[in-house]
Amino acid sequence: MLQDRYKTDKFFEHITKLTVEMDPVLVQIDAILEDEELYQLIRSDFAKRYPQTEVTGRKSTPVEVLLRMLTVKRLYGLSYEQTEYQVRDSLVLRQFCRVYFNVIPDDTTLIRWANLVAAETLVAYNRRVTQLATELKVTRGRKLRTDGTVVETNIHAPSDSQLLADSVRVLGRTLQRAKQVVAKQTELGGQVFRNRTRSARKTARQVSRLVARQKEAGKCAYRKLVKIAQQSVSQAKQVLEGLAENTDQQAQRLKDTLETFIPRAEQVIEQTIRRVFQDEKVPADEKIVSIFEPHTAIIRRGKAGKPVEYGRKVWLDEVEGGIVTRWDVLDGNPSDKLQWNPSLDAHQQLFGKPPTQASADRGVYSAPNEAEAKRRGVKRVVLPKPGKKSEERRQYEKQPWFRKARKWHAGVEGRISVLKRCYDLDRCLNQGETGFQRWVGWGVIAHNLKKIGSTVAARSG
Repeated sequence: MLQDRYKTDKFFEHITKLTVEMDPVLVQIDAILEDEELYQLIRSDFAKRYPQTEVTGRKSTPVEVLLRMLTVKRLYGLSYEQTEYQVRDSLVLRQFCRVYFNVIPDDTTLIRWANLVAAETLVAYNRRVTQLATELKVTRGRKLRTDGTVVETNIHAPSDSQLLADSVRVLGRTLQRAKQVVAKQTELGGQVFRNRTRSARKTARQVSRLVARQKEAGKCAYRKLVKIAQQSVSQAKQVLEGLAENTDQQAQRLKDTLETFIPRAEQVIEQTIRRVFQDEKVPADEKIVSIFEPHTAIIRRGKAGKPVEYGRKVWLDEVEGGIVTRWDVLDGNPSDKLQWNPSLDAHQQLFGKPPTQASADRGVYSAPNEAEAKRRGVKRVVLPKPGKKSEERRQYEKQPWFRKARKWHAGVEGRISVLKRCYDLDRCLNQGETGFQRWVGWGVIAHNLKKIGSTVAARSG
């Protein structure tokens, strides 16, 4: 049964008043999280865990406790295990999380509940946080600056040989587990369940040693590795047929695993053949760079030291006061020019009016984008034109208001740096595309809560 909150413990509150003092910023964040709309957004997702979650079963960890512990996790850049430990060890965090002297939920409990929060819910959650920031006069939505960055997925640097070895390893260990389930129920021989991981790993090491120095020897090793992968895929398909007839729960889980990874392994084999043996340049959108995070894109932005990044491109909108009002996880590496109108749309919807000033980098500039912003009522459109400029354009961009606005826009790079360093948006540790969306969302929300809290606390002090 879904439990909303623990009953207030007066004895605990009396002890904390006598012994500890909550940080002023945390006090303000605590007040923000009292908002009923924020609470109900998360509660609605938690209520979907099981069909009768709200009415039957033993009492769950309270929604209020879970919400606040998930907030603490991202506010302080903790793992789930560290969050459990820190809340258990701190009277201040026990008070903030409303857990009092009750048992702290363990890390696995937090993970299960956290995975129920939908990406769309976090978008609505951040929208409400922005509204609260407006009510507290942290921002008025008069200025908008927008820019993109890359959040890396949690993968190793991809290579065809390593991807083949990963494919064989995953299929091999699944076949070993399937052997215990279906070997006695089918006529499949023991050779079908053979785990070829050791052969694949050894051959992948040969490829890495030979491919750069001895091209032909490297290709021979690649052929052997591809053959091993093809044999593993063939075995997996035979076992999959045997699992299809088994209704056991464990058999169905193994079936789902094979159905997920067989197509990915086949894609790795195909792109290896095209690239290594047919000397074909495989387009980035046709490549798979991780069988575990297949949504990972290959992104080239020409950054010094990082010419190629593996992850997802994330577009961010920020208003004055340092509040990030919107994020958008993009597919592939689309042109920055395409992100201008969605940013203006989102701002209009959130604040009910266009910004007085809107700015972006050179990559966003186009005459239609500039004209569209002016048509919407943006008084100061700050889109520096790249390349050769006419004398008229140079004079336009030399105007004091334009140059001042450009200086303000430069702050968006600092905001992105803070999100990466302090709120873990440099690399996503969640799994899957939904997990990626959730990771970015919680990072932005934690930043906004901290920004609102510090602004209001400074004003009060």
